[in-house]
Amino acid sequence: MLVTCPPPEEEGIIVPRVLVVDDDPMVCVAIEVCLTRKGFEVTVADGGEAGMRALESSDFDVMLVDVFMPHMRGFESIRMFHERRPDLPIVAMSGYAFANTESAPDFLRMTIELGAACCLRNPFTPDALLTSVNQCITTPKASARHSK
Repeated sequence: MLVTCPPPEEEGIIVPRVLVVDDDPMVCVAIEVCLTRKGFEVTVADGGEAGMRALESSDFDVMLVDVFMPHMRGFESIRMFHERRPDLPIVAMSGYAFANTESAPDFLRMTIELGAACCLRNPFTPDALLTSVNQCITTPKASARHSK
């Protein structure tokens, strides 16, 4: 399922477009409300397959992708999104990605190797969300992954 929130009604202003790929409707709504209030156009996809369809049918300035989703997993989604659109910055998100012990993997750090530009540990603040999205939009595409 895709839900697109229309851009603010302002003539002549370029509105950054964000694709949110997450299976949790509450997370999607919170992100959508936060970003829409700040002038972004937000499209929500409820999983990796819906995200892939949205990516094929529209252009976006940044993607937010949950790491742990059913069906097409976040790791697989991030890898596929990055392969299809290597110029599109991806923000990986997860509340389950903390490394609990020194020997446990840090899943969010692993997403950087798969093509994510940066990571957000959930729960995150609206300011952290805006900072990550704005940084991805303003960082030159070629060096986005290396600035983290």
